[in-house]
Amino acid sequence: MNQEKLGFFTLSFLLILSLALGRFVVEKNNLKVTSPDSIKGIYECAIGNFGVPQYGGTLVGTVVYPKSNQKACKSYSDFDISFKSRPGRLPTFVLIDRGDCFFTLKAWIAQQAGAAAILVADNKVEPLITMDTPEENKSDADYLQNITIPSALITKSLGDSIKSALSGGDMVNMKLDWTESVPHPDERVEYELWTNSNDQCGKKCDTQIEFLKNFKGAAQILEKGGHTQFTPHYITWYCPEAFTLSKQCKSQCINHGRYCAPDPEQDFTKGYDGKDVVVQNLRQACVYRVMNETGKPWVWWDYVTDFAIRCPMKDKKYTKECADEIIKSLDIDLKKVDKCIGDPEADVENPILKAEQESQIGKGSRGDVTILPTLVVNNRQYRGKLEKGAVLKAMCSGFQESTEPAICLTEELETNECLENNGGCWQDKAANISACRDTFRGRLCECPTVQGVKFSGDGYTHCRASGALHCGINNGGCWRETRGSYTYSACVDDHSNGCKCPVGFKGDGVKSCEDVDECKEKTVCQCPECKCKNTWGSYECSCSNGLLYMREHDTCIGSGKVGTTKLSWSFLWILIIGVGVAGLSGYAVYKYRIRSYMDAEIRGIMAQYMPLESQPNPSGPHHMDI
Repeated sequence: MNQEKLGFFTLSFLLILSLALGRFVVEKNNLKVTSPDSIKGIYECAIGNFGVPQYGGTLVGTVVYPKSNQKACKSYSDFDISFKSRPGRLPTFVLIDRGDCFFTLKAWIAQQAGAAAILVADNKVEPLITMDTPEENKSDADYLQNITIPSALITKSLGDSIKSALSGGDMVNMKLDWTESVPHPDERVEYELWTNSNDQCGKKCDTQIEFLKNFKGAAQILEKGGHTQFTPHYITWYCPEAFTLSKQCKSQCINHGRYCAPDPEQDFTKGYDGKDVVVQNLRQACVYRVMNETGKPWVWWDYVTDFAIRCPMKDKKYTKECADEIIKSLDIDLKKVDKCIGDPEADVENPILKAEQESQIGKGSRGDVTILPTLVVNNRQYRGKLEKGAVLKAMCSGFQESTEPAICLTEELETNECLENNGGCWQDKAANISACRDTFRGRLCECPTVQGVKFSGDGYTHCRASGALHCGINNGGCWRETRGSYTYSACVDDHSNGCKCPVGFKGDGVKSCEDVDECKEKTVCQCPECKCKNTWGSYECSCSNGLLYMREHDTCIGSGKVGTTKLSWSFLWILIIGVGVAGLSGYAVYKYRIRSYMDAEIRGIMAQYMPLESQPNPSGPHHMDI
């Protein structure tokens, strides 16, 4: 037993040593001190790997350095200290000294006292480090998932400067800024989750499984909509060559020591072995690969959550048989999955696990992956609580502004700045049109496009519909009025952008168009017999003595009384009939002359070939013998 434990600790030490040699990148955000002038400036701080960092946002507050309990290892209520903000006062950032207790406990105690965020001042001069959660066997971690405030580690020099300013009576105000903590280059977020199928690693395993269940729905919506590209990953280690034939390596590794995982129970004598975890991790990676090739990578979420529920280690169902049942129920090609897994006992490389080991090495701005679970968003390691809302905030901050999917614009994740005073942007309340566009990071003032009609302007003070069909949107912003059955509009539905009062009106075309009194201005109906009456948008003109008004010529036609008018009409009809008869007669004469002309022509042609009887013969009678 002692030898087995010694082997376990030896192997564990080697695995930990391999992690320590990795390149670890501290994820940072900006801290901007706005007052006093003596320390005003922008500083870097390290994001704590717990709580809820406000990814994509900012938080403004005033700094307090308590006179007692400055390391925050005891409850502030024991010292009658409270950091709860009063109405109209800025949130409180508590400055805490490093040392004596876990970072997470400091955050939890400060949160209970009403702090909005904590700043942990380092106690020695060194580069910034990441404040992480404690190991399970070192602390009662039940409070970890209840930490909701953000935390940041600052350098000793900055901490001393803040303390000096506060002791001198200055108010220290600052802004924590996470807007650039996650790159946001385009409309798609690429993220990775480094996870594990092991469910017996204590609180971290429980938190990871709970996250997978809760985040599955959002992850699948984002993936199906093409908003994200998700890739799961699994950490494995190799067994040092000197130990490949040892009992410990054989029980914790597959493929002759190439791919290993720690014993789930940390006891080689009972339960499942590390190699069981490696095989199940490989199976999950193969499920993703097979479904990704079929265009349905989101099925991975269904498989891993079902496996966690149906095949737990405590029920002794952490087996291939249980996994295969789930694979079949989800209509995944089992043969392809088994082929992808290969033979764990063979002394060969497994291409999937080899690629996973290579991916563990950091590239660019991302450090080596050494902690499970680890979330990477747009090649930046996520820091904070592994919880649906907190992770969604980080992911939503990775979209280019104004390209965020609807799930990022819910009340749970961000504040809609367009709801208050329309975000300071232009709006047309009558048409219910606004230039304010809510985004995860804030708001944009951009003239909109409505029903295919583009509005143009600065988005803040004015937007005007332009182009064809613009009159269909609030009448193009032009004047329009209806009286009775008549409607007039100053909008011209073409590519012009202005407003012009229609004929019969005058004005600016935007706010008003007034009726033109054509009768009063004597522009129409001015003949001696004309009687003018103004109407809205037009006029009516009649003639005296029963005459007819010709609007095109602005004149009255006809004379005399009604009887004379009737006689005139009779004469007009006689004239029309006479013209018709003359026309028909002319046509008949024309046809006769054409016929005579054609007959003469035909006779002339025939006379050239045979004499006609009616034509005289100059040589007298002539007989032809036959």
